[in-house]
Amino acid sequence: MEQPRERVVGRVEQIWVYPVRSLAGTAVPAAEVTGHGLAGDRAWTVLGDDDRVVRAKDAPAMADVPATGDPRADAGALTAVLGRAVRLVPTPEEGTGVAPVHLVSRGAIERAAAGEVPDGCSADAPRANLVLTLDGDERTWVGRELRVGEALLEVTRTPKHCLGVYADVRQAGRISVGDLVSL
Repeated sequence: MEQPRERVVGRVEQIWVYPVRSLAGTAVPAAEVTGHGLAGDRAWTVLGDDDRVVRAKDAPAMADVPATGDPRADAGALTAVLGRAVRLVPTPEEGTGVAPVHLVSRGAIERAAAGEVPDGCSADAPRANLVLTLDGDERTWVGRELRVGEALLEVTRTPKHCLGVYADVRQAGRISVGDLVSL
């Protein structure tokens, strides 16, 4: 039986890692994709002194704080910005409700700039791991597999409050800016 052929549909334009959930991300030239997403992505979660998760939707200033991935430094910066004590704890690998990989096309960003933005979504900061230059619309890929660099991803759903699509990791591997995206 003949295997289906991969069809190139675009390229990786940008790669973003967000070391701390709800904080600003860092653009990187390459990243390792593990079974749980990009290495180092959303590795830390912010807790208040009441042990409840603190998110940018409740404290919008968080989204402007650059994360270093150093939990002490990041907690100190957040405490200063928020005016209350917070601490960082490792994000559990399972059950967080965070998709392993968030992909957004340049086309989705342009549609959002023209006013096609889901409720609760920021068109200016889609917080995606991968920004892609594509032929077509990534929303049509739900249920399909993508090869991005060495990684194989399965597009699982469109987010309710974000641009783009979410994907699970089927095969870990390295991805780099400029890598081909094949459907």
